[in-house]
Amino acid sequence: MTLKKYNPTTPSLRERVSIDYKKDNIWRNKPVKTCVKKQTNISGRNNKGRIATFHRGGGHKRLYRIIDFKRSVLDLEGYVIRLEYDPNRSSYIALVAYSNGKIVYTLAPQGLNPGDKIITSFDIETPIRLGNSIPLKHVPVGTFIHNIELKPGKGGQIVRSAGTSAKIIKKEKDKCVLRLTSGKQLTLSSLCLCTIGILSNINHNNVVIGKAGRSRWLNKKPTVRGVVMNPVDHPHGGGEGKTSGGRCSVTPWGLPTKGYKTKRKKKK
Repeated sequence: MTLKKYNPTTPSLRERVSIDYKKDNIWRNKPVKTCVKKQTNISGRNNKGRIATFHRGGGHKRLYRIIDFKRSVLDLEGYVIRLEYDPNRSSYIALVAYSNGKIVYTLAPQGLNPGDKIITSFDIETPIRLGNSIPLKHVPVGTFIHNIELKPGKGGQIVRSAGTSAKIIKKEKDKCVLRLTSGKQLTLSSLCLCTIGILSNINHNNVVIGKAGRSRWLNKKPTVRGVVMNPVDHPHGGGEGKTSGGRCSVTPWGLPTKGYKTKRKKKK
């Protein structure tokens, strides 16, 4: 993916780095009407109207692109019409038309181009080709995959952001061991569907916003540090002059924020 730099004609353009969508042939106009739905901005609030996720609000209006995470059309070849920009996720999406007349959006792997054909199948003879969705048991060890199901039939839940992938490192009876981008190893059922390839827009992390206003367009509000608050507002607050907290990083309620395992144990 091509990066675009700007001449420093204004202070905000001096550091700005963005993706050149024209060179990459990424569609940025209106999406297909039948594949979108209305999305309301709740600004990080829960069903009681209280803020549950901080630093969210405002932002540009968006239509939600309905992504076929389940790859529900089986044993039919799909034709990639175009690659599109999706404001709701970091990777690109592909508009796919099937021979039965169905048109859907799917996540686009790196290297997928308009005109390519993809298929979803449980057949062992399905080719290991970019964009194809097949069960983990039919994928060779060492293959890079994305959009992976945690439970068979539930639809892809992990490895869905730009430039990410998982790798199959071992197979045991009816289980497969994967290594995620974080280095964590995960054991899943070999019947879980996955898609071949590394996800698109690998330069997403190299984009430089350039100005505060662009963050506000993205629904991000400013973050105030705890060390500049008063002791009544945050455990890191207070002190004479500039102090760095004097304790391990915690939330406003005193819970650890670094090196703290938040995964809940499975109920037996």
